[in-house]
Amino acid sequence: MGRTADYTKERCSIAATLEVVGDPWTLLILRDAFAGVRRFEQWQDRLGVARNVLAARLKTLVAHGVMEAQRYSERPPRQEYVLTRKGLDLSPVLLTMADWGDRHVYGVGNGAVHFVHKTCGHQFHPRLACEACGQVIESRDLRRVVHDDCQTVGEALDAVRGAAE
Repeated sequence: MGRTADYTKERCSIAATLEVVGDPWTLLILRDAFAGVRRFEQWQDRLGVARNVLAARLKTLVAHGVMEAQRYSERPPRQEYVLTRKGLDLSPVLLTMADWGDRHVYGVGNGAVHFVHKTCGHQFHPRLACEACGQVIESRDLRRVVHDDCQTVGEALDAVRGAAE
């Protein structure tokens, strides 16, 4: 599938995330799914990605439970792809990546897309907050704790696959 890295032996949640959504094109497929794209031909038109690459990425997203294939036509057989709860949980990741690109590549306000908070009407920029106390956090507010007995990415993904079967 054109993979450039194998993260299965790592013991890291970032590597685990990359193992699921880090392939080329995958994040753009997810970006478009959040924008309402559900059908293969729509992604093909928007991204211009090779059909075999797009099919492989969608198959991987379905296999990992990030998207679900739903049949919308019997003749000819056709399916569309919808984000699952697991897929919807990637929204903050994509919003943060978009904000980073806006700040550090395009310059604030110069990117092709921005988001507006419906409640207050202001342009949205994501911030991380502690789930327990609600305090907005910066990297300096965190302490890293390493668990040496953690499974490898490959072991963890195998366990998830086994539980799903």
